[in-house]
Amino acid sequence: MGRFQLSFVVFLVASMTIIDPSIAGSEGSCPVEQCPSACEVRCSATHHPGNCMDVCIDCCGKCLCVPSGTIGNKDERPCYRDMKTKEGKLKCP
Repeated sequence: MGRFQLSFVVFLVASMTIIDPSIAGSEGSCPVEQCPSACEVRCSATHHPGNCMDVCIDCCGKCLCVPSGTIGNKDERPCYRDMKTKEGKLKCP
């Protein structure tokens, strides 16, 4: 194998190592610019849409995901599900 081929193989392996964690599982499936629209759906059935949107957008910005539906389904998104407040309570709606 020539130097160029060896370098190319090393580059591919390194690229896969860097890229793979960002797409692992279902986390990271929502680009930051899509967080507001994903959170609109998530917060559409709440009695406190302003609060819900603020917290949801913060959670989405950190986890790059929002569970489907308006309630529940948090097991789809472990990062979103497990995020806690400073007091140790669940944060994301």
